[in-house]
Amino acid sequence: MPPMKTCVALAILTVAPLIATAETIPSAQAKDHIGETATVCGRVADARYQETGSQVTFLNFDKPYPDHTFTAFLPAENRSKFGTPEKDYKGRTICVTGKIQEYRGKPEIILTDPQQIKAEAK
Repeated sequence: MPPMKTCVALAILTVAPLIATAETIPSAQAKDHIGETATVCGRVADARYQETGSQVTFLNFDKPYPDHTFTAFLPAENRSKFGTPEKDYKGRTICVTGKIQEYRGKPEIILTDPQQIKAEAK
C-alpha cells in the first residue's frame, strides 16, 4: 500500500474505535474524567488561533479563557485537516472525542482527526 494510503488507513483505524466506544459527558464534568477516553460535549465560548509562534488552536468550552471548563486543543501540525475551527465552532455546541488529559489544571482533548468533532446543526 502506498505510504499516504497507509497513513490514512492507520488514522481511521486509530480514531474510529475511540469514537464508537466513548462515554459522553458534559464539558463541565470533564475534570472528573482525566485519563479516560470519552466524548465531551459543550458550547465553545472562546476560540483562538495563534497565528504567530506556535500556530495552535484552542476551543474553550462554557466560559472564555481563563475561566473555561475544558479545551479542545488543536496542534499546528494537524490544523490543515480542520479548516478554520476558531470560526466554525465559536458559539456552537460541539462534542469532541479522545483521551481527556490535564494541562495546567484544566482538562483537554488533543485533536488529531476531524472525525473527533461533531457539531450540532446551526
